[in-house]
Amino acid sequence: MGIRDSFKLLTAADLLTAQQNADLVTASLSPVWSPESLYNYATTTPIVTREASMSVPSVARARNLICGTAAGMERIVRDKRTGARIEPQPLIFNQPDRRVAGSITYAWTLEDLLFFGKSFWRVKSLYAETNRIKEVERIQPERVDTKLNALGTEIIEYRVDGKTVPTAGVGSLVTFWSYNEGLLAVAGRTILSAIELEKTALNYAREPMPQVTLKSNGSILPKERIQALLDAWAASRKARATAFLNADISFEQLGFDPERLQLNTARQYIALEIARAANVPAYYLSAETLSSNLTYSNTIQERRALIDFSLAPLIHAIEERLSMPDFCPSGQVVKFDLDTFLRGDIETRVKTYETLVGIGAMTPDEVRQQEEFLS
Repeated sequence: MGIRDSFKLLTAADLLTAQQNADLVTASLSPVWSPESLYNYATTTPIVTREASMSVPSVARARNLICGTAAGMERIVRDKRTGARIEPQPLIFNQPDRRVAGSITYAWTLEDLLFFGKSFWRVKSLYAETNRIKEVERIQPERVDTKLNALGTEIIEYRVDGKTVPTAGVGSLVTFWSYNEGLLAVAGRTILSAIELEKTALNYAREPMPQVTLKSNGSILPKERIQALLDAWAASRKARATAFLNADISFEQLGFDPERLQLNTARQYIALEIARAANVPAYYLSAETLSSNLTYSNTIQERRALIDFSLAPLIHAIEERLSMPDFCPSGQVVKFDLDTFLRGDIETRVKTYETLVGIGAMTPDEVRQQEEFLS
């Protein structure tokens, strides 16, 4: 570069390139666990609102099944190498916000991951001796927006209610990311279809007759007379199915009855699609019939399948985030306790205990403690 280049005036394009290069260097130096990491769906806008989605029974059932089941499980800190439970358990992992029960905070955190693909906790306090997070509060995803770098590839700033929050410490955000954009974006059109079907069902519940038109064969009626005629028709149909029309009014059917519309079939199909989108076995939403030969033993297998395919992605997202250095010391991990949910019947447990005691893996006292814990 010659000496003249030192005095060269920079254009807007040159300044943008310099800024982009600086942002790229900053991004490459950012720690992988920092909240600045951006996923390709961080700014995805849901197609349908959460409130509207919860008006669909299949969506509400899927949400309650996933979030309610996982939220009721205890969170345990374990040694990463040996798997041994570490005592005492820090309070934050089972009651992140001391103002409310821990299961409530986790239920809404899981819902955020399920619906929006992301969830946020705001740090309220830290442990003075370790500077790790001590207490948080959940922040609704709709309240959070982001500022991206010049390339749109990285989050450089979070804002809550329009106000910038710190990148670390008290007031900063703990971010959880799901494995996709969230149900409201992925299956938004399917949910909208379900909402429209519910509206159609409501209309037929209010007026169980097909859509009809009343036509005047005589003079043109004023607006008030037409409205009175329609009101009288609606009131009469609620009282009796048979109607009488004089020569001045004719009747014409325009729509179809629910059977010809196959309304029930359509609603069942939409419920099946919602089950697919939510990774929930269809029979849990009554979207398909479960075999009548269901027994206790294969119920346990179905619970295992529910965890593996429905709960695991969301559970792992929370476990891995809580196992990061701002929550846990090195060598420790946070896990959801699945034992109670997957416990077998008493006969199966007795046989298992006999085997474990026989090979010296458990003692009778440990068996008693385990049974007391499960009960």
